[in-house]
Amino acid sequence: MKLQLKPTSAALILSGVALAFSQAASADVTVKIGSAAPLTGGIAHIGQDQADGVKLAIDEINKAGLTINGQKVILEFDSQDDAADPKTGSQVAQKLVDDGVVGVVGHLNSGVSIPASKIYAAANVVQISPASTNPAYTLQGLKTTFRDIATDAQQGPTLAKYTKEGLKAKTVAIVDDATAYGQGLADEYEKTAKASGIKVLSRDATNDKATDFKAILTKIKAERPDVIMYGGMDATGGPFAKQAMQLAIKSKIVAGDGVCTSNLSELADKATDNIICSVAGGDLSKMAGGKDFAKKVKATFGHEPVIYSPTSYDATYVIVDAMKRANSTKREDIMAAMGKTNYNGLTGNIQFDDHGDLKGASVSLYKYVGGKQTLLDVLKM
Repeated sequence: MKLQLKPTSAALILSGVALAFSQAASADVTVKIGSAAPLTGGIAHIGQDQADGVKLAIDEINKAGLTINGQKVILEFDSQDDAADPKTGSQVAQKLVDDGVVGVVGHLNSGVSIPASKIYAAANVVQISPASTNPAYTLQGLKTTFRDIATDAQQGPTLAKYTKEGLKAKTVAIVDDATAYGQGLADEYEKTAKASGIKVLSRDATNDKATDFKAILTKIKAERPDVIMYGGMDATGGPFAKQAMQLAIKSKIVAGDGVCTSNLSELADKATDNIICSVAGGDLSKMAGGKDFAKKVKATFGHEPVIYSPTSYDATYVIVDAMKRANSTKREDIMAAMGKTNYNGLTGNIQFDDHGDLKGASVSLYKYVGGKQTLLDVLKM
């Protein structure tokens, strides 16, 4: 027997189908943004600060509401611990790719960002590092690799120039932690120092897990350099400076952004005031909205910004900005839109050159007074 539908019944069924289709078309879309940083180990405080910047941005964007291609988009925070280790970082990169993220803010360490970048590139996943400063990171010819921070090719020479002109130094001893970051920064510093006429008395290497620097420092003490340059992170740079003071070494210590954190005084104690350091970016207190950002970080996470939360916060917004301009949540569309980024963020205007490096980057120089970080100057590159 053939079922005959009355006109009213058919209309109701068609109406129901149309409603269901409409609801499906307008259903929320979840889009994952990855965060990769060391959340355990000696520099976990720096990595957590970086991850907090990403989470703060995601929470704000979700609260404000995001619509892409007519659909409401909910951002999901996918945070992974790379332990500041290249092998772990590559595993984390693959996990984030498999999780379906459309972009990644990370990694922190150059030695982790560089191998991980190849995994993201193979999957068309945009990677913006808010912290990796080794020039090699963006010189691999990868279309997915970006950073919103200055490079060591800018930071190293700035430190060397200050050593010559600000500290009037004639001799220097250089020590690095043998990582891609620490060694790379020390290399850039050394080239400029030598070119400016500073005599490099020695070059030594330790490692990023070291706790005892007395053998290296005892040798350096006998050399009596005007300045010691240390390439590494605060977890080792702080104890290095502290042990130098214990050995009554009078040389000033200069270091890069890995050392230049709000936690340094806890690690170096009174020796903090003997350190001059740089940050491969602007000074938060001079940024429009910087004070409000610091208050939000403190209120949300219970700590002051350590160093990279502002750049990771902006990196997250830049990925979403590319998503909006592409009107798409597809990886390849977001990647294609990245090169035309022109975003005014917390840290300033963000545009990228052909390598994915930040145009018009800044380097800030700091000293410490009574253990408190004090701005010396902000130099536009």
